[in-house]
Amino acid sequence: MFKRAVERPKSTGGQMIAALVVLFHVLGFTSSIHAVMSTRTSQGAIAWAVTLNTFPYLAVPAYWVFGRSKFEGYVIARRGTDVRNDHIEQEAIQTAAPYLLAEGEGAEAASAAEGLARMPILRGNAVELLIDGDATFESIFRGIDEAKEYVLVQFYIVHDDGLGRALKERLIAKAKEGVRVYFLYDEVGSHSLPDSYKEELRRAGAEVSEFNTRKGRRNRFQLNFRNHRKIVVTDGRVAWIGGHNVGDEYLGKDRKFGHWRDTHLRIQGPAVLKAQISFSEDWYWATETLPKLNWTARPAPDGSDARVLIIPTGPADELESANLMFVHAINSAQKRIWIASPYFVPEHAVIVALQLAGLRGVDVRILIPDEPDHMMVYLAAYSYFDEAAQTGAKFYRYTDGFLHEKTMLIDDDVAAVGTANFDNRSFRLNFEITAIVSDPNFVPVVEQMFQDDFKRSRLMAEGEYDRKPWWFRLGVRVSRLAAPIL
Repeated sequence: MFKRAVERPKSTGGQMIAALVVLFHVLGFTSSIHAVMSTRTSQGAIAWAVTLNTFPYLAVPAYWVFGRSKFEGYVIARRGTDVRNDHIEQEAIQTAAPYLLAEGEGAEAASAAEGLARMPILRGNAVELLIDGDATFESIFRGIDEAKEYVLVQFYIVHDDGLGRALKERLIAKAKEGVRVYFLYDEVGSHSLPDSYKEELRRAGAEVSEFNTRKGRRNRFQLNFRNHRKIVVTDGRVAWIGGHNVGDEYLGKDRKFGHWRDTHLRIQGPAVLKAQISFSEDWYWATETLPKLNWTARPAPDGSDARVLIIPTGPADELESANLMFVHAINSAQKRIWIASPYFVPEHAVIVALQLAGLRGVDVRILIPDEPDHMMVYLAAYSYFDEAAQTGAKFYRYTDGFLHEKTMLIDDDVAAVGTANFDNRSFRLNFEITAIVSDPNFVPVVEQMFQDDFKRSRLMAEGEYDRKPWWFRLGVRVSRLAAPIL
């Protein structure tokens, strides 16, 4: 009898293990069906389906944390406020009517993107290119200091360091003056931001919220969708958009990377209203409230006439807006397409567009970092170089620190500055924002910036990948397989 009493728990334990094994395989199979039905790309669906059925013990929790490609709830929230949002957008468009372009007046690379932006290209804007962190935050801080009504601040990463505290102090000062302050951050990117930082802002009267990536029953364990936007708006008059987050490393103070090469854009004029609309939608998702903002379009006071289109993109869009934006930009190029991005892990359609551009004789240049900060992404990029280079694309490796800018130059007509990287995450999973500018005075400034960056880069030699050791090439191939789910 004693022997049976000792053996029974062993038998029960074995049954529990067997039940767990069966459960994980069932969950792996059902999750793979979900992946096949919902993952946006065939490569991603295949990668998840194989992994979920082969290694369900690891893949099942990974899939439900990182695997989904549609952000549940945000679309419903957006539709739930359609009356108010439509009213805001219609009011903005009506007041911006004097700044609409005449039919056929816009550059092709910009005009075809109007459908993605849900707002027309607007003239009457002043734009300023801000190169690196010192210039960017000097401009942003000056703008905050000059704000009279409200300040909207949205960043993916905010650190409680020298730069982060400088931002906090300015926002506290404005809030104490009676200026309304709205501070929105991504809880994944800003996971290390202490509660004390946020409480100080709240005690001063600022409204503070995380983006709420995990808001909603189906998003409870979701970490995949991140709000990667970096937006500052003051009084509905001026906006700042670009690659910088808030941290000392963006001022070049990181010991590992040193010089942090990044780009931001200051916009003043009617186009700022679209940046406000983007912020308002994100703020509503996070807080279920809409801030009271200024929706009257006003031209730049210096008489500038830059044509600007601001395009927010993300996983709540019906179309793959970021992907379409890049593909169209490449397809519209007749003379050149220069792209700077810290990550180059595009999908097949982008590679084909680059190859076709090369066959048309377009000067295709891709500027990427020489120093990696994400090893798998860095390795996966090598598998795309030869494909794109077969028809003339040139790849430059930036060597003077870490390159983090997200910029684009199309022919002599259009330049873009934004937050979207050249990878699957920005194309499908992140909330991003890009400003497209058509202005004869601005494009040469961007061109000079690119030329200066090329001088601080090395041109990748033909066959560089083939000369790498076998273990490096193996890592590249494995990373390429994982590219759809990186």
